[in-house]
Amino acid sequence: MKLWHLVIVRRWLVIGVVAGRCVVPPPVGAQDADPRPATIDTTVATPHTADTTYSFATTVAGEFTPGYGFDLVKTSKGSLNISLYGLFRYVNQTPGNQEFVDHLGRERTVNTVNSLNWHRTQIWLSGFFWTQRFRYTITAWSLPTTQQALVFGLVQYYQSKYFQVGAGILPTLTARSMQGSWPYWGGSDRQMGEEFFRGGFSSGVFVAGEPLNRFTYTLSINNNLSQLGVVQANDTRDLAYSGSFKWQPTTGEFGPRGGFVDLEYHTTPATRFGGGAAKSRESRYAPLASPPNASQIKLSDGVNPFDEGALVDGVTVESLVYKVLFGDAGYKYRGFTAQGEWWYRKLDDLTATGPLPVTSINDRGGQLSLSYMVVPRQLAAYVSGSYIWDQFRRFPWEAGGGLSYYPSGTRSWRLNGFAMHVNKSPAASSFGYYVAGMTGTIFSLGTDILF
Repeated sequence: MKLWHLVIVRRWLVIGVVAGRCVVPPPVGAQDADPRPATIDTTVATPHTADTTYSFATTVAGEFTPGYGFDLVKTSKGSLNISLYGLFRYVNQTPGNQEFVDHLGRERTVNTVNSLNWHRTQIWLSGFFWTQRFRYTITAWSLPTTQQALVFGLVQYYQSKYFQVGAGILPTLTARSMQGSWPYWGGSDRQMGEEFFRGGFSSGVFVAGEPLNRFTYTLSINNNLSQLGVVQANDTRDLAYSGSFKWQPTTGEFGPRGGFVDLEYHTTPATRFGGGAAKSRESRYAPLASPPNASQIKLSDGVNPFDEGALVDGVTVESLVYKVLFGDAGYKYRGFTAQGEWWYRKLDDLTATGPLPVTSINDRGGQLSLSYMVVPRQLAAYVSGSYIWDQFRRFPWEAGGGLSYYPSGTRSWRLNGFAMHVNKSPAASSFGYYVAGMTGTIFSLGTDILF
């Protein structure tokens, strides 16, 4: 071989080695370029490294779990990764002028919306320090529609796959969507049933692990059911306790984050079964002369139980015990997804400023969603609905469907549109699609990104 041939070969080898060291990790979902792969590898790496040894507990952060992100710094003793989420959407709750009658026969106004909003922004800085077993995440969260902005953190230590521990802002484990599937849902927010029964996010500690193959658990202790709007000075000494489990017997996974829609096109049926329970003594977190700061719990007519006269005129509930039991099941195969969930919630041990007509309030509910990839890795169609068997026999329900289009063929960018008919919504949230007591149709069109 001539000398100039050797020089060219040497230069190509050097270029190949350097390129191999500078490969940027693909975005979430991009690992399956073929729309119909023969097999599927849905192992999701931690946001800042290809090492999947400690990947499980990243989902413990619930909606505060970063995307794959972009590495800014990566050394043997530490790393720094940045990840971004953004949502812009149009929501129209129709008809515009509505009133409803609560369970005591009182007429109330429904405050519907018809608006365009940059609805949510999240920025994550995450990585490891000293050892890859010790991970951190700093989250900047903003909701322009309510002028709220927060910065908070989460630290986690991975002792082994059997035992991982962490502390920070955590979800109370009260529904499937609180276990890390966000934002891979049908739309960009929860359905009515899940929004009604679930808890929120609060400072706490957790332990998690995989004691058996394909079976994982999480146990959490939080300050309260939801810390939003509750400052330390108004909090009580009571704590919230919750736990959940997940069993994925057939493939050991359910797609990235365990989310809805079979974008990855499973050629082997993927199954998931889960459940959990939670208990928390909740307070008004405000003096009796002021409106309650507690806003997570609603009665089945959408009324806050801590409002004055919520259960009987002239009487205010000061505290109660929230208990919930839930279960879920899911199935994915060749672009088809079926996912169901059920809840049982009990509010009891009520203390109030006067006599109450009830000693406990019991509500049950269910939710079912179906989807199919009409165009593999591009277009998904779905239908969904939920129903609530409530103590006050109002029987709220919803039914509808929508389309999700993925321009890049990955979950990193989505366009979503749906229509949902709602009857007597018990859910009320500035974050989601619903307002208390509404009966009508909700239309939404939006786009979100997660990098």
